[in-house]
Amino acid sequence: MRLSLHRLFLIGALVGLGAACAPPQTQPTRVVIAVQPTLTAAEVQEKARPLEQYLEQRLGPGVEVEIYVPLSQAGVVEALRFGQAHVAFMGPFAGLLAVERAKAQVVLAEVREVIHDSQKTEATYYYSYWVVPKDSPYRSLEELRGKRACFPSTISTSGYIAPMARLIELGLLSEPPEGREVDPKTFFGQVLFAGGYGQCWEALKAGQVDVTIIAGDVPEKLYQEVLANTRVLEQQGPLPSHVVVVSPALQEPLRSKVIDALMGLSAPEYRSLMRQFISGIFVGFQRTDAQTHLGALREYVKRTHIAFAERINP
Repeated sequence: MRLSLHRLFLIGALVGLGAACAPPQTQPTRVVIAVQPTLTAAEVQEKARPLEQYLEQRLGPGVEVEIYVPLSQAGVVEALRFGQAHVAFMGPFAGLLAVERAKAQVVLAEVREVIHDSQKTEATYYYSYWVVPKDSPYRSLEELRGKRACFPSTISTSGYIAPMARLIELGLLSEPPEGREVDPKTFFGQVLFAGGYGQCWEALKAGQVDVTIIAGDVPEKLYQEVLANTRVLEQQGPLPSHVVVVSPALQEPLRSKVIDALMGLSAPEYRSLMRQFISGIFVGFQRTDAQTHLGALREYVKRTHIAFAERINP
């Protein structure tokens, strides 16, 4: 049956009215927060609940908060990219990747208890140092050509990326061509990735390597032990602390409410929620953006061409 022009106009008007009355894109009533995979699922479930409860109380009725840990840091980036996570606590390198690949925004930098040289302070940045044993015959990095070095991780800003950029800056390594990463084995004779600063310190003490890195954001006891028994040859920094990033899927007004709630963790009575779960040296948060907080790291990555890859190197 053919419809009259009048009836077609009426139907079109009703459809248009329905579209106009349709509710805008709804904000998530469940806020998903991803964290770096440093805990088991059981530990996360146990330690995350107090933080979830704090955030739910701050965000008000109707908002449920869920904290979960993907299998890898790359998994955190992908969760942000596909809207499976709205917020993430991330290391600086992973945070930079989230900005570039997931269009996430850096909104907060972690203020931490760190050590600058021998001075304990609270800051969003710190330094790392090349160290050799006190009785080492080596007095400069240049003398370590062909020797043995230990690094904590290939994706550590302070323990690998910045030190490699420093070697390039000093002219001890050449900046790699496009498409290739800097290779520490073109300077050192043997390179060990031990999995952490403590492991590298043990390797240096045991004489398995000639030089390693220590950073000002490790536990104070480890830092002081290393500095008391080594000689510093070189340093790099300032290096950015961990960040909070948000997905484009988290829109206003909930976005601002979440950021304000996280800022509230800076109050002394709430710091333990983060210290028990995320960072043992957490002091608070400071508002920032990617350019301000991660600009130097972006330059380190650009200089070294290091790609984010979670792998274990021989």
